[in-house]
Amino acid sequence: MLVQVNGEAMELPSGATVAALIEQLTLTGKRLAVEVNEDIVPRSQHPQFTLNEGDRVEVVHAIGGG
Repeated sequence: MLVQVNGEAMELPSGATVAALIEQLTLTGKRLAVEVNEDIVPRSQHPQFTLNEGDRVEVVHAIGGG
């Protein structure tokens, strides 16, 4: 299936989860926020949140500072 990730088209297997996407992007364990179709997906829901054809995903890296 085709989804938009940070404005770029990306092909994922049907039934892919947010956690699988993060793993494919090699971002596992990083501090980040994920938004799907303008809704924040809490980290606790990443393993079971299934993506669908045409979803728009934004992955934002958290940066510390002061």
